[in-house]
Amino acid sequence: MKKETLGLLLGLVGVTVFAITLPMTRLATGTADAPLLSPWFVTFARAVLAGSLSIIFLLVTRSPWPEVAQRKPLALAVLGNVLGFPIFLGFALRLVPSSHAAVFTALLPLATAAAAALVLGQRARLGFWLCAALGAGLVMVFSTLRAASQGHSLGLEWADALLLGAVLAAAVGYVYGAKVTPSLGAERVICWVCVMALPVTIPGALLTWPGQAIPTSAWLGLGYVGIFSMWAGFFAWFRGLAIGGALRVSQVQLLQPFISIVAGFLILGEGFEALTLGFALAVVVTVFLGRRFTLPPTVPAPTHAETAAPHMPEPPTPPAAAPNPS
Repeated sequence: MKKETLGLLLGLVGVTVFAITLPMTRLATGTADAPLLSPWFVTFARAVLAGSLSIIFLLVTRSPWPEVAQRKPLALAVLGNVLGFPIFLGFALRLVPSSHAAVFTALLPLATAAAAALVLGQRARLGFWLCAALGAGLVMVFSTLRAASQGHSLGLEWADALLLGAVLAAAVGYVYGAKVTPSLGAERVICWVCVMALPVTIPGALLTWPGQAIPTSAWLGLGYVGIFSMWAGFFAWFRGLAIGGALRVSQVQLLQPFISIVAGFLILGEGFEALTLGFALAVVVTVFLGRRFTLPPTVPAPTHAETAAPHMPEPPTPPAAAPNPS
């Protein structure tokens, strides 16, 4: 098998794992009318599962402790990816279907690139910012139309505000994780983030442990998001990027919202809504176009006169977001 093909397959595995996060989270938390596991407990317990696996990985690979300068970015990644994203997502998915959430989380690659431009001071072209604004506008229109279709007042629904919070938390967490990825390595960043969260997530899981009987399906949903979404999926994703090339493999992310919608149908029996599918496609198009504006410009071959003069390096492009962080 060619390296490019293997990279694409691993990337697709990673994206599929992350896409299924949405319906599996709702399977674990239940709905507002039929609540199951608390979103707080799901957030803490999944991190404990991932943290336990991370300890094993770090011990087996004899990974060194993060340096002092690396701990602040890792701590911010903990706040964004381990705590912020799943708690916002868990409460939102009690109120809306996973297919609805897929439209909002489709913005994550654009949000991550925007966060990189703001936090890391990386340059982004005007076209990128226009695409980002268009993508944000599309989800606002989607929220308004869906609220109107359900007889609610026009405006941003509470669940949609939670989903936007989840996207922003994940984007910021990814950017700070990306700051230490060159020195630690992607897999070790994921593992150290999960391990650093354990002093919070272990007591949190114990304090929020369910006091009533919970069906097996909810525990299976929790196990999935803890083992696969928050840990194993990242290994497939980052390995795919390394083998197949980041620019090529990252395009597989565009399939993620549609895989989430199909998974919601297969796992939860959610229906296919034309409004949801249409806006998911529109947001994906803005992500695709926005990525074209974050690629480094093609540098023409230098002329004979130019070869004698030094060239200034191009500014780095924003880091490619991983699919939804668990």
